[in-house]
Amino acid sequence: MVMKSKIEWTECTWNPVTGCTKISSGCQNCYAFKMANRLKLMGSQKYRNGFDVTLHEYCLDDPLKIRKPSFIFVNSMSDLFHEQIPTEFIMKVFEVMNKASWHTFQILTKRSERLTDLSDKLCWTNNIWQGVTVESGEYKSRIDDLRTVPAAVRFISFEPLIGPVNNINFKGIDWAIVGGESGPKARDMETNWVLDIKEECEYQKVLFYFKQWGGINKKRNGRTLLGTTWDARPERLIR
Repeated sequence: MVMKSKIEWTECTWNPVTGCTKISSGCQNCYAFKMANRLKLMGSQKYRNGFDVTLHEYCLDDPLKIRKPSFIFVNSMSDLFHEQIPTEFIMKVFEVMNKASWHTFQILTKRSERLTDLSDKLCWTNNIWQGVTVESGEYKSRIDDLRTVPAAVRFISFEPLIGPVNNINFKGIDWAIVGGESGPKARDMETNWVLDIKEECEYQKVLFYFKQWGGINKKRNGRTLLGTTWDARPERLIR
């Protein structure tokens, strides 16, 4: 099913794949890992395998059943470019996104090398936005990989931001999302890390979205920065 989402920068989530494996430091306190195992204990058939990578072909056509144009985050409970997901299945996911041209699909990956390897095999209609996660400066190379992808909108999620990211080259990038880690084991995000990214966005004319400070109580900590909220987002590009 396509589900309503509380994630601030999208509206719905669609999970034709669930499960993943941890690949970098941003995965340490993965919310999807915890949620998947909780749902398994609750008896959810979809999460019968917990956080093992599992394909759900019966979910593929779900976006076609929703007529209202929506922002849809693809695989919020997985990574579409995980090495255990067959190329043929990824192509099927793209075929559905191509057909559902009234929706805007937002994809995030930490596996930018596989993204670039498969990019030429995929049909990038202008309703597909592709992003990469960059949780610290150690992973800036993902931005270079993203730049090679012919998506109509390219974006970076600096979330959870667990270290500084300096000297960012935003050439070819349209949008930046910044957010702190949340939950009982949340790592701190320093204000100057956020401001450095914001200043680079302003200088290089990239849209800036501040999602949250995070922490143990993310609602209390809120999402205001310098006394205001920052909600810039690209326009829908529906063909």
